[in-house]
Amino acid sequence: MWSKRLPGLLWNTLSLSVLVGIGSMVLGVSAAWWITRREFPGRRIAIWLMVLPLTVPTYVFAHIYTTLFADSGWIGRAWQWLFGAGTSAPDLYNVVGVSFILTLAGFSYVFLLVQDSLSRSQQNLEEAARIQGARPAQVFWRVNLPLMRPAIAAGLALVVLHVLSDFGAVSMMRYQTFTLSIYLQMTGRFDYNAAAGLSLVLVSLSLTFLILERFFRNRQRYYGTAQAKRYTARRATRFEIVAIWFWLGLIALFAFILPILWMLIWSWEAWMQDLISDRFWGYVGNSLLVSVLAASLTVVVALPVALYHARERSWLSQTYLHVSSVGFVLPGPVIALGILAFVLSQVDILYGSLAVLVIAMLIRFLPLAIQAQEAAAQQLTPSMEEAARSLGAGTFENLRRIILPMIRGGMISAWVLVFIDTLKELPATLILRPTGFDTLPVRIWIESSEEMLELAAPAALMLVIGTLPVLWFLMRPVKQR
Repeated sequence: MWSKRLPGLLWNTLSLSVLVGIGSMVLGVSAAWWITRREFPGRRIAIWLMVLPLTVPTYVFAHIYTTLFADSGWIGRAWQWLFGAGTSAPDLYNVVGVSFILTLAGFSYVFLLVQDSLSRSQQNLEEAARIQGARPAQVFWRVNLPLMRPAIAAGLALVVLHVLSDFGAVSMMRYQTFTLSIYLQMTGRFDYNAAAGLSLVLVSLSLTFLILERFFRNRQRYYGTAQAKRYTARRATRFEIVAIWFWLGLIALFAFILPILWMLIWSWEAWMQDLISDRFWGYVGNSLLVSVLAASLTVVVALPVALYHARERSWLSQTYLHVSSVGFVLPGPVIALGILAFVLSQVDILYGSLAVLVIAMLIRFLPLAIQAQEAAAQQLTPSMEEAARSLGAGTFENLRRIILPMIRGGMISAWVLVFIDTLKELPATLILRPTGFDTLPVRIWIESSEEMLELAAPAALMLVIGTLPVLWFLMRPVKQR
């Protein structure tokens, strides 16, 4: 494998991660800077436009833009109108094209974290730098950018991990990475040994990146004072308003406006042609069924781990936390391979059942549920539980009447996060779903491979609509500032 497959896969995967990381940093940091540092008309709308791309899965981005850049697509026809009838739009079936797709799908993670960091930044440091004679560009490079490093690093960690685990976009654009090769080894050649070897290399890459990112971030400390003055956005000039909306509008055009227009127009065409049948609503029902079961089970399984780690910081609670977080670095095909091997060797009666798919979703998204519930549990005052015990409440009564009502918000957030990510999960569903049990992501993947635009668009639109609740949860802190 090392002499034949691994060098090419390593180069493809690492080069894709680097390009997407650079693109996401440029788009996310620039958008967050303008929105945070300038007060301009439509600022709140601009925030939403920068976050709405999170509602579009990567495989939907890939399907839409490969269609738009075709000679018969909107961008393809516009390109021919601008540069002549004999010219074609740029080819997306290469590392640059895949990087373009994944950057549009992932830059919002960097934007959210950097925007939050800039909104809490302190003006005293910038004023001190200007008093010492620093120009605005020097203030940015020597003061602002170093202070943004933790937020940028955290955002890039999310982006790179999503790139390493992405299957939908790379499969539709036929770009060979580890996740696609693992899937092909399992479903095409039925070579589980090769798939396991590739999975081990991919997991090693993800863990190495996480360890290095945490190591370098822990070496940096940034402190401020409680009396420091927070930065207030300056009113933008007319020229700045034009420049801001040109740049943010260009990002929003490619990251959300064009994709949502494509979905709406082709969904309308499908509706007019009576192509949205009962089978389509069956796919919607299947997606909702899996998402509800996985979200509910994951919240229940994550609760004891979150409570234990919030109450007792010991090596055992840390071990439970790290072991349960393994799904964060495991792509869908890797989790599917592990579960499939275990089921076939130990409990083959479950093979091909819905339970196997739900278990895969539980392992994949358990870290999300633990983080959300642990954050809520850390805000509980231990004296309230002690008071309940002193009044005769037992362990389970204390849990039912004190703890669960107090962390209800965190449990709801965890349920919504797992529900939405399960709704969009593609590779594990493709491998582990029962026979004839198709979900919306599976139908998008099948219809797009057959160029059935009228059938892929409604499924993609339903995924975007279903993802809006989690966006509302993410945007609540932004709206309160």
